[in-house]
Formats: sequence, structure tokens, C-alpha cells
Amino acid sequence: MTSPRIIGVGTSVPKTSYTQQALLNEFNITDPRVRSMFLNSAIERRGLTLPPLLPDGTRGTETQGDLLRKQRSHGLSMGREAIEACLKNTNAELADVRYLCVVTSTGLLTPGFSALLIKELGIDRHCSRLDVVGMGCNAGLNALTAVAHWAAAHPGELAIMVCVEVCSAAYVFDGTMRTSVVNSLFGDGSAAVAVRTPENAYEEDPATGPALLRFSSCIVPEAIDAMHYEWDDSHGKYSFYLDPEVPYVVGSHAEVAFERLVEGTGLRRSDISRWVVHAGGKKVVDSVRLNLGLTRNDVRHTTGVLRDHGNLSSGSFLFSYERLTSEVHPAPGEFGVFMTMGPGSTIEMALAGW
Repeated sequence: MTSPRIIGVGTSVPKTSYTQQALLNEFNITDPRVRSMFLNSAIERRGLTLPPLLPDGTRGTETQGDLLRKQRSHGLSMGREAIEACLKNTNAELADVRYLCVVTSTGLLTPGFSALLIKELGIDRHCSRLDVVGMGCNAGLNALTAVAHWAAAHPGELAIMVCVEVCSAAYVFDGTMRTSVVNSLFGDGSAAVAVRTPENAYEEDPATGPALLRFSSCIVPEAIDAMHYEWDDSHGKYSFYLDPEVPYVVGSHAEVAFERLVEGTGLRRSDISRWVVHAGGKKVVDSVRLNLGLTRNDVRHTTGVLRDHGNLSSGSFLFSYERLTSEVHPAPGEFGVFMTMGPGSTIEMALAGW
């Protein structure tokens, strides 16, 4: 039986990018605790769309309506660019797309991005589609599960998943430690991946990308409030919250999540040669690495994405995967693990094989 394969990837970030120091200057942040958080985050710069400049040189305050308009306009732009880059990488065209799944957690739009992108790109009106909304940083793998199952049921047909995260459309600027944690970490970005199941075993080509062999989920209900998105009455907009214990919650459940993924396969951690881990933050990555016994080299693409873009929410792991594809291609018989973490609290994993 043939498995669905990843056959291409593409990414997009805003044209405006800021160093952590530049952001501190932009918002005149002098609190030493907040400054330390920004400057010790292992992040060098991030793509963001900041509030408009006022005549006095300060940044304006955006209403929730302004933020939703930002989500739509910049999300459409980045989503289009990511899909086009992915199709170019795949040697496919828009006319080949039969299924479009769009993931976002940074704004609520109805109709959703899937419908908006089909119109924007001129994709066939009969294209099947799915919007995955509000699941957070883990959602890319939740959606990839659905995409892989669709591809498995439709051999030879092309499915595209795109993560569209305008994190700057979910920021609150009030100088508190709570909002500063979020503001110091997340960046804007979009990433698309193409998935297709060969029509028969003779068409399988490991050089195109890995087969998606199985998926697993591990939710930690007792930590359900550790990461959440809620309405902030004092600011009249949505606000994201991250509990300081998140790295330890994720790390302490990483091993059991991995064991669930490989249960019955005979595989051990030493058999996994490629790791594609969500760039959730320095402490999160360090906790995962410690609990799974990974080396710094194992998570080099994760830390590289964090350094250059910050936490890109649901699409972060695809940015890491894109960097993996630029290296020497894995040999046939190698295995990899994709891992994302997010609200729930949840750890999602996928086993990939070349």
C-alpha cells in the first residue's frame, strides 16, 4: 500500500523585518524585565506588520477591526506567495490543485482563507477545501493529518496545506509582562506544503520527499489553560496568553508522545535521523531536546528558524522542513519525526520515511 508523500514546500514572510532591539526602540520599552525577555530570546529578528506611524513618530493603536483587516490583507498576500512558491518547488500548477486546507489561529474570518485564496488565485471552483481555525501552534500537524488522509483516498491528485499566521494581528501593547511574553516571541509568516499519494508503488520516488507513515496526538487536559486566546475587555480585542510553565509541560510529555507515535513499529529514538520540531521558543526547544535526548544538531533547523523569524505559530515546522530539504537528501530507509506543540496543551507528531 502506497502512503501519501510530501512533494514540495514553500514559505513567505513580510517584507518588513525588525531586530529585537529595534522593536524595543519602536515602542520605547524601558522596563528592564521586558528588555531582558526580548534580548535573551534566541531571536535575532522577526517579520512583523506594526501599527501605523503617527505624526509624532509613535505607533498608533489598532482596533480589533484594524487587526482583522490586517489579518485578511497580509494573510492573503503571504498565503498566495507561499502557495505559489510551493507549486513552483513541486513543478505543479494552480490547475492541478484538488484540495486546499488552510490553517490560521491569528484571526477569525468568514468566509475563511480557503475560499478567499481560491478566489484570489483562481483555483478551480470545485476544489475541495477545509479551514482549520484557532487550534494554535500545533495546528499544522492536525491539518496535515486531514490532508494526508484526503490524499490517500484520492491517489494521484494534488493536495495543498497552507498555514497563514499574521501574529502581529493578535498583539496587545500594554507594557505588562503577560503581553510582553507574546510580543517578544511571535512573527508573521506563511508556509505551504504539497501532498500526493502515488497511484501505484512504481511511481513512488523518495527523492520527491518523505512518505507520511503515521500520526499521533497527546493532549494534556490538566494544562488546558496554559496557552489560550481570549477576549480582553480592557483593550477591546483578543489577547493570547502563555503560562511560564509551558516548556516544562511540553517537555515532560514529549517522550510519551514519541512512544505513542512509534508503538508497534520497532523503531527507537536512535533510528530517527531527522527531527523537524516547532520553533516554540528557546525554553520549549531546550526542554524537548533534553527530554528526548536530542543533540543541538538534531534541532539546528528549529533554532535557525527561531533565530531568523521567531515563533511562526502553526507554520513554524514547515519553515524548518524547508531548510532540511536544502541539505543532502536523506537516504532511502531513513526516518524523520515532525513535532508541533500548542494549546490543549497538545503535542502532535508525524512519522516520515524516505
